Amino acid sequence: MTATLPTLGLSTETSALRRTAEPAEPDASVEDSEGNRPFVSIVVPYYNPGDSLRTTVEQLVRVLDTSGTTFEIITVSDGSTDGSPLTLEEFPESVVRVSYTTNVGKGYALRTGLGMARGRYLGFIDADGDIAPEFLASFVSIMRAEQPDLVIGSKRHPGSLVHWTPLRRLYSWGHQHLTHALFHLIVKDTQVGIKLADRRVIADVLPLLRENRFAFDLELLVLAKRLGYGRIVEAPVRIEERIDSTISVKRAWRLLADTLGLFVRLSVRHEYDAAIAARSGGAQATPVGPVGTAVKAAAPSPIPA
Repeated sequence: MTATLPTLGLSTETSALRRTAEPAEPDASVEDSEGNRPFVSIVVPYYNPGDSLRTTVEQLVRVLDTSGTTFEIITVSDGSTDGSPLTLEEFPESVVRVSYTTNVGKGYALRTGLGMARGRYLGFIDADGDIAPEFLASFVSIMRAEQPDLVIGSKRHPGSLVHWTPLRRLYSWGHQHLTHALFHLIVKDTQVGIKLADRRVIADVLPLLRENRFAFDLELLVLAKRLGYGRIVEAPVRIEERIDSTISVKRAWRLLADTLGLFVRLSVRHEYDAAIAARSGGAQATPVGPVGTAVKAAAPSPIPA
């Protein structure tokens, strides 16, 4: 099936799209057994991941199946050219496939996938295999038991096991200290590519997000804090650096530039202030779904060439 996401501006190939006629309210009392809403939706953004994509999705399906919860997995190809979207053709309808032809950035892909998600809890995980999908089971358990606003993976958690090169460790350490100085976040690590949030958080924050690249995670946490979502649990992860890992000096500088750009928009130009004030004034959270003005407001638009 071929569809175009609202205001997306890019041709999007989708399959197994199962959507209710009207967007459901993000009600904390909703259980996964009611209606057609899955308990959890996980977005997997990717760009030319090769064989690791199928492996990651297979593991996700197995982990979530074993957990006994209802789920959907939304894979979003950010303009992949390596044929990797074709590796997902045999998966069941619980795996939703979305692709577009232009490589825009990880943040753009995540905003696209989260805008389509129907779950009670919404999350994402990197497709490259650095983070084992098995950790999502513990994230779901934390959500059930403690009901925080967000659960995020953290390299600095005492229980984490991180195998990285000294250079990548230096990049991470530097960025963590910079974000603490600029944004005063209480979390120790913003950039681990596995997170799970209450639907209300995403519903409130998604229309405000602008990041198309790797500062998406930081923008999400900063704006969630500004909107009063401060109950964040940092969970342990295991990270294995691959030989073909995408970290590079160029990517590190780009993340630095995007981080400083976020600070300027937030604290110098105050570009978010009016929207934050409107959304934190006690109004009911805006629904997330494929129908209605919320998606049109939140859907990403292509960046100029």
